[in-house]
Amino acid sequence: MARCRMDCIEKPLQSFFKKMGKSVGSNPWWFLITPLIVSAALGSGFYFTQDRISNNIEEEFTPFNGPAKTERKHFSEMFPEDDSMFSSLRQTTDGNYATLIATSETNILTVKMLEEILVLDSKIKNMLVEFDKESFKYEGICAKVMKNCTSNIILDIIQYNAKNIEAVTLTFPWYHNGNTNLPLYTSLGGVTQGDASVVESAKAIQLYYYLKESNKTKNDLWLESFISLVSNSSSPSLQVSYSTSMSMQWEFEKSPDSVISLFSITYSIAITFSIITCWRLDNVRTKVWVGFCGVLSTSLAVLSGFGLLLLVGQPFVMTAASCPFMILGIGIDDMFIMISCWQKTRVLDSVPDRLGETYKDAAISITITTLTDVLALFLGCITPFGSVQSFCLYAGICLCFCYFYSLTFLGACMALNGQREAENKHWITCIEVPSDASGKSKAFWLCCTGGRYNQDTEKEESEPISSFFERFYGPFLTHKVTKVFVFVLYAGYLAASIYGCVILKEGLDTKNLALDDSYIINYYNHEEEHFNEYSFSAMVAIKQQFPYWDKDQREQLNSCISSFESLKFGNYTMAWFIFFENYAEANNKPISSQEDFLNNLKPFLNFDPFLAQDIQWTPDGKIQASRFFLQTENNIPMADMMVELRKTAEKCSVDLLVYHPSFIYFDQYTVILNNTIQTMLTAVIVMLAISLVLIPDPLCSLCVVFAIVSVITGVTGFMSLWGVNLDSISMINLVMCIGFSVDFSAHICYSFVSSPKRDANEKAIEALAILGYPVLQGALSTILGVVVLSVSGSYIFRTFFKIVFLVIVFGLFHGLTFIPVFLTLFGACSNREPFSN
Repeated sequence: MARCRMDCIEKPLQSFFKKMGKSVGSNPWWFLITPLIVSAALGSGFYFTQDRISNNIEEEFTPFNGPAKTERKHFSEMFPEDDSMFSSLRQTTDGNYATLIATSETNILTVKMLEEILVLDSKIKNMLVEFDKESFKYEGICAKVMKNCTSNIILDIIQYNAKNIEAVTLTFPWYHNGNTNLPLYTSLGGVTQGDASVVESAKAIQLYYYLKESNKTKNDLWLESFISLVSNSSSPSLQVSYSTSMSMQWEFEKSPDSVISLFSITYSIAITFSIITCWRLDNVRTKVWVGFCGVLSTSLAVLSGFGLLLLVGQPFVMTAASCPFMILGIGIDDMFIMISCWQKTRVLDSVPDRLGETYKDAAISITITTLTDVLALFLGCITPFGSVQSFCLYAGICLCFCYFYSLTFLGACMALNGQREAENKHWITCIEVPSDASGKSKAFWLCCTGGRYNQDTEKEESEPISSFFERFYGPFLTHKVTKVFVFVLYAGYLAASIYGCVILKEGLDTKNLALDDSYIINYYNHEEEHFNEYSFSAMVAIKQQFPYWDKDQREQLNSCISSFESLKFGNYTMAWFIFFENYAEANNKPISSQEDFLNNLKPFLNFDPFLAQDIQWTPDGKIQASRFFLQTENNIPMADMMVELRKTAEKCSVDLLVYHPSFIYFDQYTVILNNTIQTMLTAVIVMLAISLVLIPDPLCSLCVVFAIVSVITGVTGFMSLWGVNLDSISMINLVMCIGFSVDFSAHICYSFVSSPKRDANEKAIEALAILGYPVLQGALSTILGVVVLSVSGSYIFRTFFKIVFLVIVFGLFHGLTFIPVFLTLFGACSNREPFSN
């Protein structure tokens, strides 16, 4: 049978790494000290950490090229805000504000409840705040309408007197006050209505306090004082939840602090695990110091990677704070592979020769996994999300350092440990000890002897778990009945994964950026519970010079408006030209010609100056552009509303543009899926190319790619079943998943095709015997590295844990179960001769 050998790259690499291993083994101190010096130098970059932090939610968690950002620019330029006539409806940004929701289990529209709310309102407005050695109140920074602070509708209706509620007949959702209709749905929630839309009771009242955008520092001080005041305002009968325009940003910035304490716990767990798993009863052959140095090596990689990027001015987004947890798992995994290969070398060979053989076998496997991990992460940098780019860049650079330090610093530590072994010295005292304890006590044998090895193979004695993989697990897995069961198991895994992918939800709920115990979570819950009937009021701009006086042209515009209102979520339209038509009809004003229309419009706008903000004039007095508003109902996902509104605007014969400030965040829904699929497909193609080059067997290269696709499918499906949406946070982890999913399968595949055995079952058993235990160690170390994040109070870090856990578990199953079985069935092409030195 013809052999499918593609070792033109592998053999030179083996030769190179063997020489490198000998060089490290001959000069360990140089390779030990140099990484320490480099890390110390690059670590100076941490001095600039505060200057590099970039946690602006809009910049980092919304797409750079989102259409809403272009729409916002157009609206800001066409309709500049009038500071003297503030209108929250017409804001193109979220603005500056504080808000509270007062709720009651009974009717909140009682004199007693309203008195409590009025007292709180008075406290807020009269709250003194210190700034630049002066005190100021809300009145000094409030957004104003004709020189008066903006007010709240419900308080205006009762004229700031709680007893007036008994004499007022409230109607919902609009309160009719003479010729004025007030949107009561913005102030009242949990409303029970009677006949003629009369309000019988309500459970929530929402108040807003808008600030002018003149002095951010001053505004922030007032908002902080507002939070401090309102946080203690709840009573047994009245519950108060609250938020501000800066609350989400401030709460998000607290997230890194929530995991700082977890770093020390994680590294303590990693050191303990590494030492325990590297412990040997033989006091000479034990690898305790190597295990400790393996953790230290990953720490140096994080120090160097972060330090370098901070030195060159790369912004640091909070999502990158999870990198050390990932790097720790990968670094320790590489260490276990190197230790496993070291134990397969001849004990009687010199340290440089043993390390050369170790590098020849281990370095290519480590190189494959590092290349796939790094390239997958760097491919993530092409996504339009700053949070994803920051994580991928920091993680990718750290992985590069982790790779180089594994081959230098960790290799040097192994060489020094090997020199101690060669001299048969005790791992603690470094005093030479006997290898035989004849005539001595058992305690002496346990504590004061070492250096034993297999006299037949001249190699170190294998670990019991390695023997388990060789004698029991390998033969069991390659049995025909077991193979059938594995196929059935895989079919079930695939079915569940595909089902999860089908029901996968998209988009990041912004409240998930805050910690679980944040005060804004309670606010969002109350808002969703009591104010969920109506959604946003979208702005619709007429971008062209439109002849509003022409009846035929107006029919086209009215047709467009009808299209908006006929949408499932369309409620009603508020337009200056509709109000003007009603005004002209009521007052017998002619508006059928351009001259009459414009002459009568200006007095009308003087009567209602708010509507004047909806028209853009040319220098010669013509209407350049205008806008109207569409109120929506909250009966479909808001991102879907945005898409439908844009589609409707595009179909209209009039040149329209739709916008709302929340569209900035909704744009992620339109790009997240396509970007994730595009990034993953590109990564899979790159992984295939790398595998074909570095794994000298096309079929096994395809197995590695199959493992990537299979693991990604499983992780995506099961993360959906675990309650994780596809958003920029989970996208980060899925990009990382591409690299992680290669690791275990690549190790096993490479060992399989490198085996000198002829029978496919024997090759699989040998691969499991050599790498089964290190792969298991690597998986456990990675899970232990992130398990503390499962108790984090941050959605971001819990999501990181969930996806890494899924990746490792599924990757482990593929590496130790699915792939070995599939290779035995389809691996005939991999029967090839062992490489000559």
